Amino acid sequence: MKSTRLPARSFKFVQQRAVSLQQRAHISRYTLPVFQNEPVVSLQHTKEDADGGGVIVADDVEKQKDFARGSPEREELTRTIQQMKKKLPQKIPISVSGSVINSATKNTQLNPSRHSENVAEYATASEQDVNTAIDAALAAKPAWEALPFEDRAAVFLRAAELISGKYRMEILAATMLGQGKNIRQAEVDASTETVDFLRQYVKEAERLFAEQPPINEKGAWNRNEYRPLEGFVYAISPFNFTALGATLIGPPAIMGNVVIWKPSESALHASWVLYQILLEAGLPKDVIQFLPGNAQLVTDAVLKRREFSALGFIGSTGVFKELQGKIGKATGEGRFNSYPRVVGETGGKNFHLVTETADVKSAALNTLRAAFEYQGQKCSACSRVYVAESVWREFKKHIQEGTAKLKVGPPEDYDNFVNSVIHERSFDKLDQVIESAKSDSELELVAGGKTDKSAGFYVHPTVYQTTNPHHDIMTRELFGPLFGVYVYKDHQLDETLKLIDSTSSYALTGAVFAHDPVVSRKAQDALKHAAGNFYVNTKCTGSVVGRQPFGGSRDSGTNDKTGTMGLLYRYSSIRTIKEEFGPLEEVEYPSNQV
Repeated sequence: MKSTRLPARSFKFVQQRAVSLQQRAHISRYTLPVFQNEPVVSLQHTKEDADGGGVIVADDVEKQKDFARGSPEREELTRTIQQMKKKLPQKIPISVSGSVINSATKNTQLNPSRHSENVAEYATASEQDVNTAIDAALAAKPAWEALPFEDRAAVFLRAAELISGKYRMEILAATMLGQGKNIRQAEVDASTETVDFLRQYVKEAERLFAEQPPINEKGAWNRNEYRPLEGFVYAISPFNFTALGATLIGPPAIMGNVVIWKPSESALHASWVLYQILLEAGLPKDVIQFLPGNAQLVTDAVLKRREFSALGFIGSTGVFKELQGKIGKATGEGRFNSYPRVVGETGGKNFHLVTETADVKSAALNTLRAAFEYQGQKCSACSRVYVAESVWREFKKHIQEGTAKLKVGPPEDYDNFVNSVIHERSFDKLDQVIESAKSDSELELVAGGKTDKSAGFYVHPTVYQTTNPHHDIMTRELFGPLFGVYVYKDHQLDETLKLIDSTSSYALTGAVFAHDPVVSRKAQDALKHAAGNFYVNTKCTGSVVGRQPFGGSRDSGTNDKTGTMGLLYRYSSIRTIKEEFGPLEEVEYPSNQV
């Protein structure tokens, strides 16, 4: 990777480059008599980049590989999976300051698609391990935050390059086997989105550092310094996206913080691969502490520390509310050195609205993807659908035909569109829903309804029509390949919009399918608080870093939008500095004179 240090050049040249605020401030302090805070130029490749200097970040997202039949990348991935399976289970220790801590307690991560196979065997942290890790992170903090921004950024840009190339197949294979993802779902997650996040946060940090007070009076200089938080950040990542580990640990670390990372026990193998890549990229060993273990134990130990300064969380709504309650109580009791920042993305009961003016086939196919890709285990997945009565018959036909074509099985068999749900607890919950539906007079089975956990935790794509818009299937997040449909009268669109807005406590994603611009606008206005990410004539999943910043409100989280400068603000404590260059001549003001 090209060096990110600035060459020794004139200030005029430096003004044209994407450089850190600290560097610009240092140079401009001695060269400009009247100070102007100028924005950083666009971070993109230019001809001048051949000479080096500046942080170089491409404007576009990482290109996805299609893994078509017979392609070199498919053959390479197949070999990687075969080689990885021979070496499993991956041994994952607790390592602090480069030393392995021998944990008395071990646990295993199963392959959810073949639950007889162990993907990883990992040590689980004790309370003492947590405190040792926190102490090591805090000891590493002064050197890390003192490091120039461009040097911190280079670590994450280098990691992005390693994931994009050298380790792409390894992190894909680990995600496929450990989290039950087919090639497509693993590729858009573990490689492309992870790479995009790491690059995007560097780009957004440059923009953040360039945000300076717009006015400087003559003879004085006002500036903002974006300091890391005091203490440490606690990051809890979920199982369903390897990339979400990157978006939880990357932003605080890029801003100079140290991080205690508690990855999901159902995604440990891929998370471990990501962590090892960061270390190879030059991350100092104690800046991010990788702590597998019981979430309750680790969290309780973390919240006993006065140095706790922020929580980054992606997971269930119930757990997040519980954490907020604990943090609020401890804050009220004065147990922390500062008011902790809380950033959270949680669940969703996401909707599709199919109006009478929709392209019905497209709406149905989009719904199938939104509901059944990765077995509906995306917080953005569609799980409730509202269809105009006049188009219901056609929509139903496409849903039934499309669902029947979807193959179910392990991700190593590449023609399988649907794989297993993540673990037995999830399977049992969904199996109970399907079993209860058999005797529910308010539900009619439209498609699917099969389950099987003999070899893996398989729930077939399932669709119900309900006569009750407030039925549990339309209100409760199920996190699986299952959704409900409510058919509304065409003339009751306004009532249906109110229904969509009020039925669920969540507000994460949603979509309207309508080719009438008046109807589309009406839906967007009526549902403006019902979804943090709203889509028109396309599915409610598939946000891309830098294109559709992701996040929702209400019970869906704090809506701090991943991949944005706004998220970086949450991990920064701004210090405003005013410096004057002339002496004060007297105490009194002109208004004091008579």
